[in-house]
Amino acid sequence: MEALIPVINKLQDVFNTVGADIIQLPQIVVVGTQSSGKSSVLESLVGKDILPRGTGIVTRRPLILQLVHIDPEDRRRTGEENGIDGEEWGKFLHTKNKIYTDFNEIMQEIETETERITGNNKGISDEPIHLKIFSPHVVNLTLVDLPGITKVPVGDQPKDIEIQIRELIFKYISNPNSIILAVTAANTDMATSEALKVAREVDIDGRRTLAVVTKLDLMDAGTDAMDVLMGRVIPVKLGIIGVVNRSQLDINKKKLVTDALRDEHSFLQKKYPSLANRNGNKYLARTLNRLLMHHIRDCLPELKTRINVLAAQYQSLLNSYGEPVNDKSATLLQLITKFAAEYCRTIEGTAKYIETAELCGGARICYIFHETFGRTLESVDPLGGLTTIDVLTAIRNATGPRPALFVPEVSFELLVKRQVKRLEEPSLRCVELVHEEMQRIIQHCSNYSTQELLRFPKLHDAIVEVVTSLLRKRLPVTNDMVHNLVAIELAYINTKHPDFADACGLMNNNMEEQRRNRMRDLPAAVPRDKSIKGPGGPSLPPSEPPAFEGEVTKAASSGSQSSSGEQTESGTGSWRGMLRRGEDGTAVDRTHNHVPSSPHKGHAVNLLDVPVPVSRKLSAREQRDCEVIERLIKSYFLIVRKNIQDSVPKAVMHFLVNHVKDCLQSELVGQLYKTSLLDDLLTESEDMAQRRSEAADMLKALQKASQVIAEIRETHMW
Repeated sequence: MEALIPVINKLQDVFNTVGADIIQLPQIVVVGTQSSGKSSVLESLVGKDILPRGTGIVTRRPLILQLVHIDPEDRRRTGEENGIDGEEWGKFLHTKNKIYTDFNEIMQEIETETERITGNNKGISDEPIHLKIFSPHVVNLTLVDLPGITKVPVGDQPKDIEIQIRELIFKYISNPNSIILAVTAANTDMATSEALKVAREVDIDGRRTLAVVTKLDLMDAGTDAMDVLMGRVIPVKLGIIGVVNRSQLDINKKKLVTDALRDEHSFLQKKYPSLANRNGNKYLARTLNRLLMHHIRDCLPELKTRINVLAAQYQSLLNSYGEPVNDKSATLLQLITKFAAEYCRTIEGTAKYIETAELCGGARICYIFHETFGRTLESVDPLGGLTTIDVLTAIRNATGPRPALFVPEVSFELLVKRQVKRLEEPSLRCVELVHEEMQRIIQHCSNYSTQELLRFPKLHDAIVEVVTSLLRKRLPVTNDMVHNLVAIELAYINTKHPDFADACGLMNNNMEEQRRNRMRDLPAAVPRDKSIKGPGGPSLPPSEPPAFEGEVTKAASSGSQSSSGEQTESGTGSWRGMLRRGEDGTAVDRTHNHVPSSPHKGHAVNLLDVPVPVSRKLSAREQRDCEVIERLIKSYFLIVRKNIQDSVPKAVMHFLVNHVKDCLQSELVGQLYKTSLLDDLLTESEDMAQRRSEAADMLKALQKASQVIAEIRETHMW
């Protein structure tokens, strides 16, 4: 199992080469407040002075420290290959292959690299510094040193320095594969430990938190840390380890770490003899090594799965970027053909990528035809915008200067055309909606179906322009056809239409039944079947009048039946009596319509004055005439609406949808497949080559990582 940590280090190196942080590798994250002794703990684990020292915040960037244990034979072979003259050395990721054998240079490089990113204003950065230490005196570990937790900004630090540090700490300790090393000074109250507090926020059950108590030698006289180290104050599942580090005076006097470790052992034997073998920096290093190995063993299966999933994703991403173009002519024709085929399949509903969030393509066109357009037409009231006064006015205007005996057919045609005209606007709106949907299909095909087009933005724009132009050319043609469909209905009012004739026959039967009921309600002295006599001629038998004039005739016949005395008085026949009775029967307010026979003196009579229609009660005859016209308008309007609802979708499909489907391929080839346009259209976007290279590098790194883990499985190490 000892070989597991070098495997993680190797994986870390693999992902460092591509600058990626997509895999959360097992590592130990050191957390603590400022001046709690974090850096001293790390230096004790390394055995060398490598970290910058000073007052205030010194660690301002994360330091990912990899400790690699090397055997003497490996050290000799590596030294000969790289010309290394020492048994310990270090390497930074940002300096590539440069090797540092002087650890003072390593300390100086950390300071220089920190200031290069963060400057001199004590600010922090989340960009890590990668350092690898090779030594025969270390155990295999991967540690992360973070800035110390602070509360109050000092000097020219930003005001939100506390929030920035907390966010940086949580970024690393939130990794479920990490072990949290919570560092707390022994001369402070353990209950107020900020390190344990932030650790518990992400590791509630404490399964990956190890506490380290520093500065055991600086506790007040008469006190000790026995209860703390035994876990009686605050229990920690992975344990609590006490250490004694060098003081600032020792550092100033250049006291060696090895000497400090010897003094630490003496202090523990003297002060905590029963706990000496379970505390100290050497025990801490062995414990961390053991915990990390077990942690890696538990994380490796999930890590392998994660690497395989990412490898598949990057392989798919790399495939979507495509290979560099060799035969531009064939590539252009292939892309054009594929786009045209996907466009047509999206309309037909057989596309490879089917939208699940909303209707798209042919399904949306169908919805427009049968739901949007159909419901809009059904919502149009056949008599909408038409009042009874409008109908009556149309009847009067159609008769000219002569009083009418029958309902004029011209008034029906005039009014029904006015209502049919209202169907034109929703029909044109239907064309517009289908046109918009066919525009949306272009974007759908670009985003989901033919991602290769994203490689060539100029070709994509050219295809969009050609298809848009084709749709734009077909729009007026389709609109003209829909105009013509409505104009055809307006050109000839077919009163012999079978459906209209059936409706009229049914209406006449109902009106005849109403007339008979009224005849039965007449007084017994009036004969029900009395014939109408002309002025001196034979009797006129009752007749069956046509649809438009029959009801008016019936009304006139019933209205003209009067006593013989009245007919004699009229002196000109029954139709005059009918007219006079009709005038007597109207409920016109004569106060509004009466014109004086003799004008007042000094006032001229204006014969052009036309009485303004006012709200009044219609006569029985006027009510019957209006009812006849309204019923006929409604019946004929429903017939026309049914025809429009059926013919407009057919026209749109023929003149717009099907025409675009049939001509799209030839239009694209004719406009774009030209030798002079090849180089320009197949120019890749500026960042496409870079993204392809990055995806290839990442895929190579993931494949290498998968091979490393496979080697572990072959040796049955877990």
